[in-house]
Amino acid sequence: MSIYVVGHKNPDTDSICAAISYAALKQAMGEDATAIRCGEINKETQYALDYFDVAAPILATKVEAGQKVIQVDHNEVGQAIDGLADAELIEIVDHHRFGGLNTAGPIYVHTEPVGCTSTIIANMFWDKNINIPKDIAGLLLSAIMSDTVLYKSPTCTDKDHDAAEKLAEIAEVDLHEYAMAMLKAGAGVGDKTPAEIAKTDSKPFSFGSYKALVSQISVMDTAEVLDMKADITAAMKDICDKEGYNLIMLMVTDIIEESTDLVFYGEPKKLIADAFKQDASGDCIHLPGVMSRKKQIVPPLTEAAAKF
Repeated sequence: MSIYVVGHKNPDTDSICAAISYAALKQAMGEDATAIRCGEINKETQYALDYFDVAAPILATKVEAGQKVIQVDHNEVGQAIDGLADAELIEIVDHHRFGGLNTAGPIYVHTEPVGCTSTIIANMFWDKNINIPKDIAGLLLSAIMSDTVLYKSPTCTDKDHDAAEKLAEIAEVDLHEYAMAMLKAGAGVGDKTPAEIAKTDSKPFSFGSYKALVSQISVMDTAEVLDMKADITAAMKDICDKEGYNLIMLMVTDIIEESTDLVFYGEPKKLIADAFKQDASGDCIHLPGVMSRKKQIVPPLTEAAAKF
């Protein structure tokens, strides 16, 4: 039985590219591994897959009991593929905080405080003296450029930068030219409905006793999203009612201006006010310099929740 390598629900570029690349590394090491996905491919990721002529992983919304699974780019239960509790989790490769995952026994875990899981995987290839194929290098590069927003995110480290430069050489692309084209391909709302916008690249979190969903959409012009704010917050209300969230937040991140408008619905708004030291009585606050959910949104919310 092949080992499944899978990223999180509502996958982003790192989640998909890390799954494909880590499965390729396992195969190069003589192991039977298959990349799968538990969500739809977004436009940015599809651009990368098309550019480097790589097929998307198999869509599998659930794993069967006993199936061996490797998680990449996540470790929290709420973000994991359905059925994982009855499967056999054997590895985690990630760059996020740990969120209460329990395992039946000891497993291999590789986490680093870097800007992208694909940075870790690229270095695993090099540490094992395994050549990275051109197409896999392209996907790894795409993930790093996406997660670090072309080095602009505060999550970006020297290790991400060094890996990206080496991968661009292997992939035979101009790093900045390719990254901007990829980011532009994924930016904007396109034909998304308000509900789809509200759940773009979404991840569930628990802040104290509050169940929250934090989404993020990257754009070149925030007006195209903010002009739909009333419809988006109405969709957020519907999601809260149907899925049991106390609070939904959408990061509308401006790639050019390097800032975020945080649109939100639910309670307690005091959690947002305390976390970001702003008046949160409305449904949106502006956060200059904020681009990272992992480093600039989740930590202050977690800290604020601890005071409730």
